[in-house]
Amino acid sequence: MGARRARRNKGSIMPKIEILAPVGSEEMLRAAVFSGADAVYLGFSGFNARTGAGNFDADSLKEAVRFCHARGVKVHVALNTTVYGGELAALAAAVKAVAESGADAVICQDLAVAQLIGRIAPDLPRHGSTQMSVHTLQGALELKELGFTRVVLARELSLPEVEHITKHCGIETECFVHGALCMCVSGQCYMSAFLGGRSGNRGSCAGPCRLPFEANPLPEGKPGRLHHLSLKDNSVIDKLDRMQAVGVASAKIEGRLRTPEYVAAAVSACLAGREGRAYDRDLLKNAFSRSGFTSGYLDGKIDGTMFGVRSEADAELTKKTLPALRELYRRERSRVPVQFRLEIEEGGEKLTVTDADGNKAFAYGDAEPQPARTDPTESLQRSLSKTGGTPFAVEKIDVEMDGGPWFVPGSAVNELRRDALEALLKKREVLRPWPVYEAEPDALPLRTLPPRRTLRARFEAWDQVPEQALSGVEYLILPIAQADRVPREWREKTLLELPRVMFGALEEDTVRRIAATQDAGFAGYEVSNIAHLRLCRGLPMTGGFGLNVTNQMAAQFYADHGLNSVLILPEVKDSDISTIAPTHNGKPVPTGVLVYGHMPLMVTRACPLQNIHDCAHCNKAGELTDRKAKKFPVRCGMGVRTIYNPVPIYMGDKPGALTVDYGVAYFTLESREEAAAILDSIRVHAPFEGEFTRGLYFKGTN
Repeated sequence: MGARRARRNKGSIMPKIEILAPVGSEEMLRAAVFSGADAVYLGFSGFNARTGAGNFDADSLKEAVRFCHARGVKVHVALNTTVYGGELAALAAAVKAVAESGADAVICQDLAVAQLIGRIAPDLPRHGSTQMSVHTLQGALELKELGFTRVVLARELSLPEVEHITKHCGIETECFVHGALCMCVSGQCYMSAFLGGRSGNRGSCAGPCRLPFEANPLPEGKPGRLHHLSLKDNSVIDKLDRMQAVGVASAKIEGRLRTPEYVAAAVSACLAGREGRAYDRDLLKNAFSRSGFTSGYLDGKIDGTMFGVRSEADAELTKKTLPALRELYRRERSRVPVQFRLEIEEGGEKLTVTDADGNKAFAYGDAEPQPARTDPTESLQRSLSKTGGTPFAVEKIDVEMDGGPWFVPGSAVNELRRDALEALLKKREVLRPWPVYEAEPDALPLRTLPPRRTLRARFEAWDQVPEQALSGVEYLILPIAQADRVPREWREKTLLELPRVMFGALEEDTVRRIAATQDAGFAGYEVSNIAHLRLCRGLPMTGGFGLNVTNQMAAQFYADHGLNSVLILPEVKDSDISTIAPTHNGKPVPTGVLVYGHMPLMVTRACPLQNIHDCAHCNKAGELTDRKAKKFPVRCGMGVRTIYNPVPIYMGDKPGALTVDYGVAYFTLESREEAAAILDSIRVHAPFEGEFTRGLYFKGTN
C-alpha cells in the first residue's frame, strides 16, 4: 500500500491498528522496519522531546523517508517541544525541511508549531502530542477543530475512557501500548526543570522521578531508598485486540532512547498481539523492564503494584538476551505486495513487477530460452516467489510463453527477479514533498515595563483567603469547586480556575459548574488545558501556566481565541518573557508570571502515598523525602495528586525585573495568616523571610 493510504484488513471493514515504533538512530530505524512496524516516529534535531536520542537533520530525514516509504512504512516527525521566541525562525526552517522530506505527519505540543505548519505546509498532517495533556473528549474535539488529524491520548487513561474519546472525537486516536510511563501527566511535569534546569517540556528530562523518594516518615536527615515516583514500564500488548475493536488507530511504542533490540522485541510482540498470536513475554521483559510491567492505567487499577525500578538483575538479563533479540531484525520482513508477469519468447525474457500503487519496473534477460519437454510454469513461479530478505511479498505470478514451452535456467530467473525488485525499490524511494509556501514568523515584539504591575492572588481554598485579600489585588483566583463559598460582593474580582486535568467524570462535572456560575457575577475563568477553550467558548477567559505558553506565537493564538490575559510558563527566562506581547483588536493583551508560590512540580493520577497507606486511612496530605533529605509536599484532590517544590518562588521584591503586566501569588500550602503576610510583603516589595528561589526566570532551562 502507499505511504499515505489507509491500511485495511482484506475482507474486513475494520482497519488494522497501526504498530508505531520509536526511532532514535539509523540502526533503530532498520530494526523497527525490518521487524515489521507499520510506521515509525523520529525526532527532528532541536525540537523534539528526546534530545538525547540520535535525531535526524534535513538530509538524514529524507533518507529515512525514502527508506520507509519504499517499504510502505509511514514516518511521523516529532517537533513536540515548547519553543522559545528566539527559536521561531529555526522552527520555521525545521517545518519546511519536514514538509520537503515528504514525511507523513508532524507530532507537536506547542501551538506555535501547529501554526507554522498551517502557514508553511498546510497540507502536512498534524498530530497532537501526548505533551498536550489531552485526556478528555472536549480536548480531542478542540484539536479536530484546530485542524489536527490525530491525537496522542494521555497515557493515564482507562480503556473505557479511551473508547469514549475515540468513538466521539472525529479524528484518529493514538495510544501508548508499551514502554516507559512518566509519573506525571505528560506536559504538566516541571520537576526536572526546577530541580536541575533540564526541561521535560523541551526534551531534556533528567528523570528525577527515577531517583529515591521515600513516602514513610523518617528521622531528620535520614532519607530512604525507596522509589515512590518510579512506575514500571507500561505493557498492554495483550489488549491490542480490544483497542482495535474500539477504534484506536495507532498503537505506540515508547523508547527513542532505548536500543534497536528493544524496538525489535516490542514490534514483534505487537504484531503477534494484533494477530491474536502468543508472544514471548519473557523475551520482551528481558529486552527492558523495571522489575516487570504494568497495565494499571488501561485496566483502571491504579495502585501500588504499578511502581518499580530497574534492577541489576534486569540489566544482566538484557545483556544475555541481546543475541536472540538481534535475530528479530536480521532479515527484512516481506510485506509490500507485488505481482509478477514473466514473458518468454525465443529471443529472451522480460519480467514486469507491479505494486499496489501502480508502480512498475522491468528486467530483461539475455539467456537464450531452450525448448522444454514439459511445462516449466510451476518451477518458474517457485523461483520468482523467493523474495525473502526483501520488502516484497508476491501475490500473483503470471507466466506467458510465446511459442513455448521454454526452459530458462534458474540462475537467470533469479537475476531477473533481483533486478526487477531492485528497480521497483528505487521507484518507491522517490520523495513526494508537501507543497511549501514562503512564510516566516512575525517579528518578535519587545514589550516595555508597564507603568504599574498589578497583582493577582490564587488560593487553593476559600479558608486560605485573608480578610483584606482584595486590598491592592486585581483578581482573586479560586478553584471552580470553591465558587459557592465566594461572597457575592467579591465575585466581580474573582476568577474561577478550571482543573488542569479532568479524568473520569470530572470534565462533565466541570461543564455543570461552568453552567452554574457563568451568570453568577464572576469575573471569568482561568483555563489551563486545550479542552477549556471549548468548555468556556464565548465566556471571559484568562490563561494559566498549564497552557505552557513560552513564545509570542502561542500567546497570540490564545489571545485570538478569546483569552484576555496569559500567564507565561515559569520555565521561561526573563529575556524571552520580554518578547511575549500578544494583542487583540490592536490592544495589548496582558501577560503575567508567578511572583510567589510553591511550584506544582507534578500532577499525577497514580498516588505515591498509596504505597504506604490506603485512601481510607489518608488525610489527603503527605510528603516525599528525596535522597538529599528535602521534603516535597503532596496533596490529593479532584482525582489527582500534586507534588510541590519544597521552596517557593519569590519575586515580590523585584517588581521591575520581568516585563509583564501582572504577577500571581500562587497559594497552595499556606495558612490564611501566612498568605496575608506574603501578600503584604509583595505589596511593599519587601524581601522574603526564609528560604526561597528565583525559579528559572534568570537562569532559564536548556
